[in-house]
Amino acid sequence: MYAIVEIAGQQFKVSKDLKVYVHRLSNEEGSKVSFDKVLLLDDNGNVTLGAPAIEGASVEAKVLQHLKGDKVIVFKKKRRKGYKKRNGHRQFLTQIVIEGISVSGAKKAAKKATVEADVDTEEAAKVKKAPKAKKEDSQE
Repeated sequence: MYAIVEIAGQQFKVSKDLKVYVHRLSNEEGSKVSFDKVLLLDDNGNVTLGAPAIEGASVEAKVLQHLKGDKVIVFKKKRRKGYKKRNGHRQFLTQIVIEGISVSGAKKAAKKATVEADVDTEEAAKVKKAPKAKKEDSQE
Protein backbone atom coordinates (compact mmCIF):
# COMPACT_ATOMS: atom_id res chain seq x y z
CA MET A 1 0.00 0.00 0.00
CA TYR A 2 1.35 3.41 -0.94
CA ALA A 3 0.03 6.93 -1.24
CA ILE A 4 0.99 10.17 -2.92
CA VAL A 5 0.65 12.94 -0.36
CA GLU A 6 1.38 16.65 -0.38
CA ILE A 7 3.68 17.70 2.46
CA ALA A 8 4.89 21.29 2.82
CA GLY A 9 4.08 22.13 -0.79
CA GLN A 10 5.77 19.08 -2.33
CA GLN A 11 4.36 15.71 -3.38
CA PHE A 12 5.88 12.50 -2.02
CA LYS A 13 5.21 8.83 -2.71
CA VAL A 14 5.10 7.26 0.75
CA SER A 15 4.52 3.85 2.27
CA LYS A 16 4.67 2.46 5.80
CA ASP A 17 8.05 2.69 7.61
CA LEU A 18 9.55 4.98 4.94
CA LYS A 19 11.89 7.79 6.04
CA VAL A 20 11.39 11.04 4.14
CA TYR A 21 13.20 14.39 4.18
CA VAL A 22 10.73 17.26 3.80
CA HIS A 23 10.94 21.03 4.12
CA ARG A 24 11.15 22.18 7.74
CA LEU A 25 7.99 21.51 9.72
CA SER A 26 7.06 23.49 12.82
CA ASN A 27 6.40 20.36 14.92
CA GLU A 28 8.83 19.29 17.65
CA GLU A 29 11.06 16.23 17.43
CA GLY A 30 9.25 13.09 18.54
CA SER A 31 5.78 14.52 17.90
CA LYS A 32 3.18 12.93 15.64
CA VAL A 33 2.01 14.63 12.44
CA SER A 34 -1.01 13.89 10.25
CA PHE A 35 -1.21 14.87 6.57
CA ASP A 36 -4.72 15.02 5.14
CA LYS A 37 -3.95 16.02 1.56
CA VAL A 38 -3.70 12.53 0.06
CA LEU A 39 -3.82 12.80 -3.74
CA LEU A 40 -3.62 9.10 -4.71
CA LEU A 41 -4.01 5.85 -2.81
CA ASP A 42 -2.99 2.40 -4.04
CA ASP A 43 -4.15 -0.60 -2.02
CA ASN A 44 -2.71 -3.69 -3.77
CA GLY A 45 -3.75 -2.60 -7.25
CA ASN A 46 -6.96 -0.84 -6.19
CA VAL A 47 -6.14 2.77 -7.11
CA THR A 48 -8.19 5.65 -5.74
CA LEU A 49 -7.69 9.13 -7.17
CA GLY A 50 -8.65 12.30 -5.38
CA ALA A 51 -10.21 15.35 -6.92
CA PRO A 52 -7.93 17.01 -5.78
CA ALA A 53 -7.65 15.11 -2.47
CA ILE A 54 -9.24 11.94 -1.13
CA GLU A 55 -11.73 12.70 1.63
CA GLY A 56 -11.22 10.70 4.80
CA ALA A 57 -7.71 9.53 3.95
CA SER A 58 -4.68 10.61 5.95
CA VAL A 59 -1.03 9.73 6.43
CA GLU A 60 0.34 9.48 9.97
CA ALA A 61 4.01 10.29 10.55
CA LYS A 62 6.46 10.94 13.37
CA VAL A 63 9.08 13.72 13.34
CA LEU A 64 12.52 12.18 13.87
CA GLN A 65 14.83 15.20 13.67
CA HIS A 66 15.39 18.67 12.27
CA LEU A 67 18.56 19.14 10.25
CA LYS A 68 20.19 21.09 7.45
CA GLY A 69 20.72 19.65 3.99
CA ASP A 70 23.91 19.58 1.95
CA LYS A 71 25.44 22.87 0.90
CA VAL A 72 24.30 24.17 -2.46
CA ILE A 73 26.74 26.49 -4.24
CA VAL A 74 25.27 29.17 -6.50
CA PHE A 75 27.91 30.55 -8.87
CA LYS A 76 27.11 33.34 -11.31
CA LYS A 77 29.48 34.56 -13.99
CA LYS A 78 29.30 36.83 -17.03
CA ARG A 79 32.08 36.13 -19.46
CA ARG A 80 34.46 38.88 -20.52
CA LYS A 81 32.98 41.29 -17.95
CA GLY A 82 34.94 40.30 -14.85
CA TYR A 83 31.70 39.49 -13.00
CA LYS A 84 31.80 36.51 -10.65
CA LYS A 85 29.45 35.97 -7.74
CA ARG A 86 29.67 32.97 -5.41
CA ASN A 87 26.83 32.32 -3.03
CA GLY A 88 25.33 29.31 -1.32
CA HIS A 89 22.94 28.01 1.27
CA ARG A 90 21.89 24.95 3.23
CA GLN A 91 18.21 24.02 3.18
CA PHE A 92 16.40 23.45 6.50
CA LEU A 93 14.89 19.95 6.48
CA THR A 94 12.86 17.67 8.72
CA GLN A 95 13.23 13.90 8.71
CA ILE A 96 9.96 12.04 9.24
CA VAL A 97 9.05 8.36 9.29
CA ILE A 98 5.66 7.24 7.93
CA GLU A 99 3.83 5.23 10.58
CA GLY A 100 0.71 4.39 8.62
CA ILE A 101 -1.81 5.26 5.95
CA SER A 102 -5.38 5.37 7.18
CA VAL A 103 -8.45 5.29 4.96
CA SER A 104 -11.83 5.93 6.50
CA GLY A 105 -14.07 7.22 3.71
CA ALA A 106 -12.00 6.37 0.64
CA LYS A 107 -13.04 2.71 0.41
CA LYS A 108 -16.70 3.62 0.63
CA ALA A 109 -16.25 6.31 -1.99
CA ALA A 110 -14.40 3.89 -4.27
CA LYS A 111 -17.13 1.26 -3.91
CA LYS A 112 -19.77 3.90 -4.56
CA ALA A 113 -17.88 5.04 -7.65
CA THR A 114 -17.66 1.49 -9.01
CA VAL A 115 -21.39 0.96 -8.39
CA GLU A 116 -22.17 4.21 -10.21
CA ALA A 117 -19.88 3.14 -13.07
CA ASP A 118 -21.73 -0.19 -13.33
CA VAL A 119 -25.07 1.62 -13.44
CA ASP A 120 -23.74 3.98 -16.10
CA THR A 121 -22.57 1.07 -18.27
CA GLU A 122 -25.96 -0.66 -17.94
CA GLU A 123 -27.76 2.55 -18.90
CA ALA A 124 -25.36 3.05 -21.81
CA ALA A 125 -26.07 -0.50 -22.99
CA LYS A 126 -29.83 0.17 -22.86
CA VAL A 127 -29.38 3.42 -24.74
CA LYS A 128 -27.29 1.67 -27.40
CA LYS A 129 -29.91 -1.08 -27.80
CA ALA A 130 -32.83 1.32 -28.04
CA PRO A 131 -31.70 3.17 -31.21
CA LYS A 132 -31.06 -0.14 -33.00
CA ALA A 133 -34.61 -1.26 -32.26
CA LYS A 134 -35.98 2.04 -33.57
CA LYS A 135 -33.96 1.70 -36.77
CA GLU A 136 -35.40 -1.77 -37.37
CA ASP A 137 -38.94 -0.46 -36.84
CA SER A 138 -38.39 2.38 -39.30
CA GLN A 139 -37.05 0.02 -42.00
CA GLU A 140 -40.20 -2.16 -42.01
